[in-house]
Amino acid sequence: MTVVVASRNRRSELLETLGRHPSPVILVDNGSTDGTAEAVEQAHPSVQVVRLSTNQGATARNVGVALATTPYVAFADDDSWWEPGALDTAAEILDKQPGVGLLAARILLGEENIPDPVCELMANSPLSPDPGSSAKPILGFVACAAVVRRDAFLSSQGFDPVIFFGGEEERLALDLATNGWALSYEPDLIVHHHPSPTRGAPQDRELLILRNHLLTATMRRPWPVVLRNLRHAVRHGRPGLRAILTAIPRLPAALTARHKIPPPLEQRLTLLETWQTNGRR
Repeated sequence: MTVVVASRNRRSELLETLGRHPSPVILVDNGSTDGTAEAVEQAHPSVQVVRLSTNQGATARNVGVALATTPYVAFADDDSWWEPGALDTAAEILDKQPGVGLLAARILLGEENIPDPVCELMANSPLSPDPGSSAKPILGFVACAAVVRRDAFLSSQGFDPVIFFGGEEERLALDLATNGWALSYEPDLIVHHHPSPTRGAPQDRELLILRNHLLTATMRRPWPVVLRNLRHAVRHGRPGLRAILTAIPRLPAALTARHKIPPPLEQRLTLLETWQTNGRR
């Protein structure tokens, strides 16, 4: 298992969290200007530091996965780390279940270890387990709490340059499932996440999520679903309109990358979205 961390201008967080990861660790520095790479090399000489000249967003993780020499890769952010022993357990699960391409862990937030609400969504989703499996199937995940089978990740194109950052997990989850890989929620795997105080403003995050959800739909969903996402963005008022405007320059690349997911997968995704819209009953 290799731990891959992508970071930009979060030197203090990295110096605190990198020592919590089991080796080997690859840090992909996303064009930092705060001396991150030099500080990490001095404080954590066992960490392989890759310096990118520009900010490549979520696709920086692809660089780390390509460099890894282990069959499995765990992602972490500069403000997150895996519970001791969790990655050993993850490797055992993946050894025993060769059809699983991704494991999503339970996320505990802050010093109080508050469960991230996304974990409840994954645990209680209406998706049925595959025949002969007791694992909870999912069609989404949080990158800092995911372990991937390296070959499955690379064959599914990794994270997407069209999306760049914010909700980047969505298109990868769909492509993994399209390629026949199972994605499972494993609550016994624990990730600690202490969100950095230097995170962007919530409204900026909302804009990115709306934009990238629309772009992902353009790349992978039927056109009626794309139009539904467009209407959803419009209903968000100014943030939604800004999201649409910022999506327009990326539409040619999204259309070039367009290929619809298979109908059975679209049906499962629709079931999941309907469940979420109807109050998760």
